Amino acid sequence: MSEAILLVGGQGTRLRPLTDSTPKPLLPLAGVACTTHQLLKAKAAGVTRVVLATSYLAEVFEAQYGAGEALGLELVYAVEREPLGTGGAIANAGQFLKGDGPILIFNGDVISNHSLEEQYRVHESSGAVATLHLTPVEDARAYGCVPVDDSGRVKAFLEKMDNPVTNLINAGCYIFDRSIIDVIPLNTVISVEREIFPELVKQHVQGYVSDDYWIDLGTPEAFTKASADLITGRAYSPALGILNMEYLANAAEIATSARITGGTFLDKGVTVDEAAHVHQSVILADSWVGSNAHVENSFVGRGVKIGSGIKLVNVAVGDGVEIHEGTTVSEGARLSA
Repeated sequence: MSEAILLVGGQGTRLRPLTDSTPKPLLPLAGVACTTHQLLKAKAAGVTRVVLATSYLAEVFEAQYGAGEALGLELVYAVEREPLGTGGAIANAGQFLKGDGPILIFNGDVISNHSLEEQYRVHESSGAVATLHLTPVEDARAYGCVPVDDSGRVKAFLEKMDNPVTNLINAGCYIFDRSIIDVIPLNTVISVEREIFPELVKQHVQGYVSDDYWIDLGTPEAFTKASADLITGRAYSPALGILNMEYLANAAEIATSARITGGTFLDKGVTVDEAAHVHQSVILADSWVGSNAHVENSFVGRGVKIGSGIKLVNVAVGDGVEIHEGTTVSEGARLSA
């Protein structure tokens, strides 16, 4: 398994305003772009060549990664001029593949500690045409569920329901035989989850079930949690190694009476004033947190000014926003300049 397709074309509408100028997969987790975490995980599993399936702000990916030399990978870019859905994106990227062997395909908005090597072993030993990473969740009602038989073979792909028949869900990482990719129609909007997988079940789709750490980065709150989990050691990435820290600060200026807790990330040029408390949050470059401010489970963009005494809980703040002293910010607010 030397080639992969990374699906990074989504617009990240649920993360706005954070994604107004930055694609969701390039938002940082513990100071490192999500895409970098994923590329290095694939590399650690033996992948040497990755096709990035891009659409929204496609040019930003190539500007950041180029041909992949800095990561020790060969990177190529398959650009969708119009969004084609997950299946259409895979078909479009498939034109840039070179080999005939199994292809790793993974979503650009997931962080997982599961073993790609073990998923590949299951794929090879089962004789399946596709092998999916499946993860158990506490409440599967928000997801489509994926029941399997005693051998791990997938029986069906079921839409969201009030009483799921299993707590196993599609975790967004697949291994496909190359022949499957080659028959997906080109230039066609198609969903791999709703249209391709149900057809593949008629052949043989295998589930690789793992209860290792997994998170879907669909919301700002999920991004802040994943970043904190990487910093505190609950999650792992080859980009960072094993960490066990209360916070991670990149040349930030922190007052002696300020408290930084819960796996917070502070980017370069961040200033945190006296008696402020920042907990399980991400604060990007050149932002300022005033005295006695409280920032919790929040993602704060670049060049933001948070006035003295301000309280932010589960808030996403876009670049350049100024929150003046005395302002009341509702929990869960989304603030843009």
